[in-house]
Amino acid sequence: MELVCPAGTPAALRAAVEAGAHAVYCGFADETNARNFPGLNFSRAELAAGVAFAHARHAKVLVAINTFPRAGEQTLWHRAVADAAAAGADAVILADPGLLAHAVEHHPGLRLHLSVQAAAANPDAINLYAEAFGVRRVVLPRVLTVAEIAAITREVTVETEVFVFGGLCVMAEGRCSLSSWATGLSPNMNGVCSPASHVAYADVAGRNEARLGGYLIHRTAKEAPVPYPTLCKGCFSAPDGRGGGQTGHIFEDPASLDATRLIPALARAGVRALKIEGRQRSRAYVAQVVRTFRAAVDAAASGAPMPDSLLASLTEGQAATTGAYAKTWR
Repeated sequence: MELVCPAGTPAALRAAVEAGAHAVYCGFADETNARNFPGLNFSRAELAAGVAFAHARHAKVLVAINTFPRAGEQTLWHRAVADAAAAGADAVILADPGLLAHAVEHHPGLRLHLSVQAAAANPDAINLYAEAFGVRRVVLPRVLTVAEIAAITREVTVETEVFVFGGLCVMAEGRCSLSSWATGLSPNMNGVCSPASHVAYADVAGRNEARLGGYLIHRTAKEAPVPYPTLCKGCFSAPDGRGGGQTGHIFEDPASLDATRLIPALARAGVRALKIEGRQRSRAYVAQVVRTFRAAVDAAASGAPMPDSLLASLTEGQAATTGAYAKTWR
């Protein structure tokens, strides 16, 4: 299986390739990718240099152009596809049907991958994208069990890619709309989830409060770590009785996905590529995670036992989950 690794910066790209990534994915420093944060992403020259570096070491570069163009402003997205092709990218990762159609018409030799942002989670949807646009690979949403992935893989004509580590970001259930509602900036159109410009921290009555767009997301004790105020992982009262009316995580716990031990099962399910989330992360983080997963992928290929995960210190909240893969997650 191909190990697809994050590269939020040129330094992270080099670190990922040197640590054993089969492929890296990155984006331009603008609204065309879903990780549009200050200090991240690539200029056109940096992408061309990154592609040359990776190709010299037999690694691939996939360019994420996975936000949805706004009406009347498609030129920015069209230029991103053209520039990725000109830089020698091995594939572009797209979500918008109009942009897929544009890529097919103007860059017929460019390999197309369907982004998780498209939320294609059944064979009919995936095969439609393959037939209409020639998509070669689909990145599956993080809401499927291994058995469901196996069933999908048997019925589709394209490669499947799944997430195995990092933020458990479930984009198919309207949670990105929560951030857009609170801040006015859409992760799906502006590429910014919980933008830092709308984040505020304050000491209130001896407790730490974290707000997003003026809305209280977390209130924690003085000595407790303050999570980044992301709406889908906020602490909210749950009147349905699950928490007895107490504060709890009613959408998603602050935990990271770690599917290391499921790699053999994913291989049997026909998965072609394993994806690591983390384009906001440092090159040191990227190097450590990639080395660990490359060892796991190599072990799976040789039939050796899965190595124990040594990444607990790098997970969100120092907690890990297998998410929906094993049906143990809410």
